[in-house]
Amino acid sequence: MKLYKIFVINPGSTSTKVELFENEKSILEGNVFHDSADLLKFPTINDQLDYRMAFVEKWLAENHLDLHGMDAVVGRGGGCYAVESGVYLIDDALIEDTRVCKGGLYHSSMLGVQMANRMQEKYGGMMLMVDPPVVDELQEVARITGVKDVYRRAVCHALNLKATARQYAKDQAKNYEDMNLIVCHIDGGISITAHAHGKMIDGNDAGGGQGPFTPTRMGSLAVTDVLDHLYDMPKEEIRRLCSQGGGLTSWFGTSNAARIHTFVEQGDEKASTIWKAMGYQVCKNIGAMSAVLHGHVDGIVLTGGLVRFKDLVQQIQDACSWIAPIAVYPGELEHEAMRDGALRVLRGEEKAKKYPGHPVFQPKW
Repeated sequence: MKLYKIFVINPGSTSTKVELFENEKSILEGNVFHDSADLLKFPTINDQLDYRMAFVEKWLAENHLDLHGMDAVVGRGGGCYAVESGVYLIDDALIEDTRVCKGGLYHSSMLGVQMANRMQEKYGGMMLMVDPPVVDELQEVARITGVKDVYRRAVCHALNLKATARQYAKDQAKNYEDMNLIVCHIDGGISITAHAHGKMIDGNDAGGGQGPFTPTRMGSLAVTDVLDHLYDMPKEEIRRLCSQGGGLTSWFGTSNAARIHTFVEQGDEKASTIWKAMGYQVCKNIGAMSAVLHGHVDGIVLTGGLVRFKDLVQQIQDACSWIAPIAVYPGELEHEAMRDGALRVLRGEEKAKKYPGHPVFQPKW
């Protein structure tokens, strides 16, 4: 079997992760945590590009890795126009639309294709994107809002959500396309999504700050609260509360969940209450997705970095296990999903899609 060398780059709201694969085998992985207090020093997310690339180059040098001649570099997708699920060639249009947030997602993932481009320029190889956060499979009624011409967006941790859903189905000796699942990515951002027969038909707009508050995002607020408390802020400051400076960061000045959880373990009343409130909001959103699936739920799947905290998982189990069995997959399967997408293309099992340059959903009215 031919040996393919694949490098994946995964910038998140509080981390930059990289991994080198030879076919399915992981050669080496790296991960650096970025405190939101440090990232907020940059005027925009795009301004973080050199900062994050410096980490990648330092990691390569420290580990004596030469990527010249690699077959593919896969960058986590970001704020391009909404697309169908799949593997995409990274071209100039995709890079530019991501950089300027044509799809409206202002999130660190927008650096993924830009970082892949930097790597490809230096080391060569095919540039690919797999299941970006703007994968759009929403059912029509999930799009409608109470304001004409304003439609709900599909913005979530699609890469990890779909990969973990498929893994759960495999572990149950079933097909993802035959199941109804509630899949939750719980980390720096939180996505709670309803999957019906292989499609994500609904979920919170995690990139826009909707849903539970998180280590970095403010979560859903009443519009009157926004008007009363945020309206006089500069637009970019409000946007930061939606993506980088809200949630635990707003309360504690840091997105470091481990540090905050230490206060919880020590019995700090403020930290304990706010931590439980975050879990409470996760549970409420799981309940909402069970209604979307008409109560026919085959499983609730929890993934992401924060499910390493047993008290958070227990809180969700106590509130939601009556809906369906709960399975826990700590961490992410994002790198495996990016690797597998690249391998399918390199092996000729799947043809990479061309970025269309327009959103999947076109309003009828």
